[in-house]
Amino acid sequence: MPDLLEVVGLTKRFGGLVAVNNVSFTVRDREILSVIGPNGAGKSTLFKLISSFLRPTSGEVRFKGERISGLAPHVAARRGVVRTFQETTIFKNMTVLDNVVTAHHLRSRASLAGFYFGSAAARSDLEAFGASADEILAFLGLAAMRDEIASNLPHGHLRALGIAIALATDPAVILLDEPFAGMNYDETRRALQIVRKLRERGITVLLVEHDMSAVMNISDRIVVLNFGQMIAEGTPAQIRQNPKVIEAYLGVEDESIGL
Repeated sequence: MPDLLEVVGLTKRFGGLVAVNNVSFTVRDREILSVIGPNGAGKSTLFKLISSFLRPTSGEVRFKGERISGLAPHVAARRGVVRTFQETTIFKNMTVLDNVVTAHHLRSRASLAGFYFGSAAARSDLEAFGASADEILAFLGLAAMRDEIASNLPHGHLRALGIAIALATDPAVILLDEPFAGMNYDETRRALQIVRKLRERGITVLLVEHDMSAVMNISDRIVVLNFGQMIAEGTPAQIRQNPKVIEAYLGVEDESIGL
């Protein structure tokens, strides 16, 4: 599979702190790649750099061969690189359907004035957005909850709604921020199925996650960070046996890293 995303010498400094230090790797089309590491390893900062929420001190991120580092996050999202958050993008007082319809406005053809005055382009957009939102909710198993107020959803379905909101932007790459955090066994199993379905839909998936059992189960490849540096990259089988990874996780029970 061709490389879709390239991380090249990415470094981010906050004063004297080097949060990400000269990290390079590629992500292939329709791959599921996980980024793991101990707390404070630089995972969240790396995700913010890839999704353009932070500007790198040096290095760059390329999507389909073009630099996206330094673009505004919504511009990177329009290009096809979208990051989910742990619920902060959800309007909890709106219905499930309205949340997903609202997210479609990132790719609207009508202007803000057009939506205000109900222009033909705006009406056409809203019709298309509604149909697309229904399709996305059906795809994620949320169709029966389309008219439910988002705040009433259980934890696992809230996470699925966050993914539905990301899908509304028609992404090529989705960055999932701890998609399995706080889930019970059944919720985690369902979330794993959703991630696999994203790949079947033609979407490349990057995820940061602490649930090592889920990571080992779902990933094609894994990148490991420690103190801002990439210390390992490989398949789950290779990562399990890597001595640098084992050393980085010293003090953690072996089963927590899938060993």
